[in-house]
Amino acid sequence: MSDVDEYRGSRIVIRNNGSRCIHSRYCVLGRPDVFVPNIEGPWIQPDASAADTVAAQVALCPSGALLYERIDGGTQEKPPGVNAVRVWENGPLAFHAELDVAGEKTSFRATLCRCGQSKLKPYCDHSHLAAGFTATGEPATKESQPLARRDGPLKVTPIKNGPLMVEGSLEICSASGRTISRETKTWLCRCGQSANKPFCDSTHKKIGFTA
Repeated sequence: MSDVDEYRGSRIVIRNNGSRCIHSRYCVLGRPDVFVPNIEGPWIQPDASAADTVAAQVALCPSGALLYERIDGGTQEKPPGVNAVRVWENGPLAFHAELDVAGEKTSFRATLCRCGQSKLKPYCDHSHLAAGFTATGEPATKESQPLARRDGPLKVTPIKNGPLMVEGSLEICSASGRTISRETKTWLCRCGQSANKPFCDSTHKKIGFTA
């Protein structure tokens, strides 16, 4: 991975991919003793808290910018029991699953662009703020049936000049956690203009979206 910094403690290693960070600030607000920005020297202090505590905090990073590796024999991060994508208000799609994003399998967490403006597609780079992107985080609920399997590999393929094709068991959730739909194959908008967000409605063709 490019732009990855490593912070090695005695029990746990934390890796930070700065290009993937969307500044959700879960880390600095949740464990200000471990994640200390704007200081001289390393801003991540892996030994400032118990390894279990540090690992739990890293696992909350929605973008997957933060990863950890236990070097004390502790449990490594595992995929969730339910694959989910959460639709953020005026923001990206936050995935949590055993992910394959365009062939990249480095994290169980990723925030993917849905405004169409990111310079790091398919990942979010916070361009939705500068673009003034607006899209509800509470889309209407669709009728769907419980999935026979709720976990397992989830493949996300960015279609050229088109949507994200998602294959595998997936629960699509609102920002508040409500289930919008349950899918095993679906296409999610990433041009920012669909009238049926978060789903694709082929608007990308009408507006000449390129990615």
